[in-house]
Amino acid sequence: MSRLRSRGWVLPASLALALLLGLVPLPELLQPVRPYWLALVLGYWVIETPERVGLGFAFCIGVLADLLYGGILGEQALRLVVFAFILQRFRARIRFFPLSQQALAIGGLLLNDRIISAAVRLFTAEPLMPWSYWWAPLPGMLLWLPIYVLLDAARLGRRGH
Repeated sequence: MSRLRSRGWVLPASLALALLLGLVPLPELLQPVRPYWLALVLGYWVIETPERVGLGFAFCIGVLADLLYGGILGEQALRLVVFAFILQRFRARIRFFPLSQQALAIGGLLLNDRIISAAVRLFTAEPLMPWSYWWAPLPGMLLWLPIYVLLDAARLGRRGH
């Protein structure tokens, strides 16, 4: 247990990196398929350490992301809270899936996130995103395995074999 406590820097560092990756400029062609880094990292922490990362935490990180990214205030917070809620609800099952099946579940949650984002844009009279916007859950789903493995190794203090 003391080993996990000594690795307390991993959670804030991984979330800070996810926030920064969301700010990295991409070419116009790649912008619609940008992975939702923050949801992927938050998803890992909700699955692995639910006692530390819950709905309130997701809300606070979402508001911070709203302020950093300059979007509609509360949109990221809503999206992350829904994402975290569904993960918490099904955590017991998802946690014991093989990583390939976890990636499919995360892909479904990322697609749900896109639906929520489109609904928010519709209700706030923001312009709708292009069709390529709907491809973004795919890279997120493909990135789940390396993100999970890297965060798990950092959290548990494992070195590469």
